[in-house]
Amino acid sequence: MSPRRSYDQYCSAARALDVVGDRWTLLIVRELLAGPRRYTDLHADLPGVSTDVLAGRLKDMERDGLATRRRLPPPGAAFVYELTARGRELLPVLQALGAWGEAELGERRPTDALRAHWFALPLLRGLEGEGLVEVRLEEGDFHLHVGTVEGPVHGDGRAPREPDARLTLDADTAAAVARGELAVPDAVRAGRIEVTGDGTLAKELREA
Repeated sequence: MSPRRSYDQYCSAARALDVVGDRWTLLIVRELLAGPRRYTDLHADLPGVSTDVLAGRLKDMERDGLATRRRLPPPGAAFVYELTARGRELLPVLQALGAWGEAELGERRPTDALRAHWFALPLLRGLEGEGLVEVRLEEGDFHLHVGTVEGPVHGDGRAPREPDARLTLDADTAAAVARGELAVPDAVRAGRIEVTGDGTLAKELREA
């Protein structure tokens, strides 16, 4: 575990950056917003990070009270990392950073990695209300817990139960939403997002 570096400035923004300003830390938070993750899963979904850096950042996050490490009960018996309540408080920070970064996203470059669930936070910014939403993309499925205050914000794969709404879209549409060029209700009206389901969220999206 590396000693924490500090800007040594009596400023809350500087203090926050002392904790989360290192490269990869906020992206690890993004991944852990999906709930408990194994080290190998984190490494697979953070292309470009070295094993040493990832291990070091996770230890730093444990030290700083952002994440915890625990062993799953049998038959899993694997160690997982998960956010603490303090770590979950970074969700609005990541959402604000993502909204600010929409103008920087541009078109996908040939060297850009992509995971389907990286569209989870941009889609969450475009959804209101509460409920479980399943998202289907050619690149993979994931689900969103819209309006949740506890537990995972999103997760890989199909929804664990019948969702309140199911969204089917392509990567171009998801990217347009992520860039801030297309609002979710507008995409629904334009037929670029197909909405199915009988929940309140589905009905509100179809009627928006």
